[in-house]
Amino acid sequence: MTKKRTAFDYVLVVVFVLISLIMIIPIYKVLIDSLDLKTAYGMKLFPEQFGLAGYISVFTNPTLYRPFLVSCLTTVVGTFTGLAISTLGAYVLIQWKMPGRNLFAGLLLLTMIFNGGMIPTYLVMKSLHLTNTLWVVILLPAINVYNMVLMRNFFEGIPASLFESAEIDGCSPMRIFFQIVLPLSKAALTAIGLMYAVGYWNDYTNYKLYITNDNLYNFQMKLRALVMGSDLPTAIGGATENTVKNASVIIAILPFMIIYPFCQKYFIQGVNIGAVKE
Repeated sequence: MTKKRTAFDYVLVVVFVLISLIMIIPIYKVLIDSLDLKTAYGMKLFPEQFGLAGYISVFTNPTLYRPFLVSCLTTVVGTFTGLAISTLGAYVLIQWKMPGRNLFAGLLLLTMIFNGGMIPTYLVMKSLHLTNTLWVVILLPAINVYNMVLMRNFFEGIPASLFESAEIDGCSPMRIFFQIVLPLSKAALTAIGLMYAVGYWNDYTNYKLYITNDNLYNFQMKLRALVMGSDLPTAIGGATENTVKNASVIIAILPFMIIYPFCQKYFIQGVNIGAVKE
């Protein structure tokens, strides 16, 4: 039986279309301007003088491609580091027989409410000699209690009978972790890994606070300098400064525009896992 559409359904469609246009039109303008070698203002449906010189400038200019490589490196290393810390920490928190498990879980949750603050954190990073190194922008975001709690909820959704069967068969805790827990948590790993990757790729604050060496800046730091006009690169191949700016913006958002469609199924599954307890 076909459900009868109501006026509210049509209103939702109109609202959805309007919101989609509000998001798509600015991105489309930036895309067109990144392919237009002629500086112009206003909205254009197609570039007046098509060319890829803006993108070539980004990948051939050391002041642009070096920050891009830094962003790629920190995103990949940081995502795997964050997943390792979150999964191992969450696995420890579901060990029901471990003494003090509730105490450790409470102390971790306490850090989500109370924080030492910006200056104490900076002093700690400085005392550990992590400032002006890429390790500070990799390790600091990797220790994320929120993601660890999410992963713990995912792990708690795994039937306890699997753990009991593995223990009867003589599996060690780490073997259970690698051969049972992780293979059953692909959706959770994808969802939380995507959160980590987006956070690392878009990170600006940590670089601003802990990095003063220009050679260690990531692409977001360079992109802000481009937009503010304080560090304009040398354009090549007929590209204008406006073309290079817009090409940099597209390159900054393109990776996850490509990744999201392929990870959407796992991302939705990962968000739903552990949401309902039986």
